Amino acid sequence: MHIISTAALTRRYGRRIAIYQVDLDVPEGSLFGFLGPNGAGKTTTIRILLGLLRASAGKASVLGRDCWREASRIKADLGYLPGDLRLYPWLSGTEALRLFGAIRRRDLLREGRELAERFGLDLTIRVRSMSRGMRQKLGLVLALAHRPRVLILDEPTNSLDPLMQDQLKVHLRTLAQAGHTVFFSSHTLSEVEQLCDRLAILREGRVVLQETLQSLRDRSRRDVAIEWSDPAAAGQVAPAFLRLLQRDARSWACVLAGPVPELLRWAAGQPIEDLCIGRPDLDALFRRYYHEETEAP
Repeated sequence: MHIISTAALTRRYGRRIAIYQVDLDVPEGSLFGFLGPNGAGKTTTIRILLGLLRASAGKASVLGRDCWREASRIKADLGYLPGDLRLYPWLSGTEALRLFGAIRRRDLLREGRELAERFGLDLTIRVRSMSRGMRQKLGLVLALAHRPRVLILDEPTNSLDPLMQDQLKVHLRTLAQAGHTVFFSSHTLSEVEQLCDRLAILREGRVVLQETLQSLRDRSRRDVAIEWSDPAAAGQVAPAFLRLLQRDARSWACVLAGPVPELLRWAAGQPIEDLCIGRPDLDALFRRYYHEETEAP
């Protein structure tokens, strides 16, 4: 089941096009990365999913319900952390949980206190006295306390220290393993790569890529370094699955243009002293999707 789905989703502001024909399919229980540079249209898409904006064209659904017509029903099972979180400055963390609990008509204090303890947040402090990182932690607690089936996070690691970022990722993986769906918006490749199993890349309002992270790894560049025990072998013609960048009397520097098992089978019959296969260079692949030009709609 696709928990989040859009088809030809478009939003215009007068003559300006914010997003154009965006198609997304987010499976249940997935950690889905929504990646793109600032201004690509990520927040506009999220606001449509939340029922805060009406699409100019196309369709959007969450939990099988229309995001505009059934927004109130969707929000009962949805948690959201905005990228520009704002809270009343006079509220303490405990008072914020009571307020959100009253809105949701359920007691959030027990779960909220457990989350606050996990994230290292003092709920007695008022928002006006909180650092940016503490306010971000409180936003996460409020988004998670009702154990939503769908969690939409817009740049959630902003203002969090590295240890807290790691703690959040562990918690989100645990939620996904329990069947919850996490839709994670970011402009940072590294955090999406560490956390997500599927992703879409948005650029200039269009989806330019949507697939699993593993499939990207399988076709991304790997650097290969070979040290030869026999100098004569270093002069041979490189096999088709290796693109030779540099060679000398005893070494090759290459790029792998085929599957790793094929390289290993070939290497087993060669007089090789040392072989080093680099990690998939996802950064180069992502940069290509970020910066290639697109045609205007």
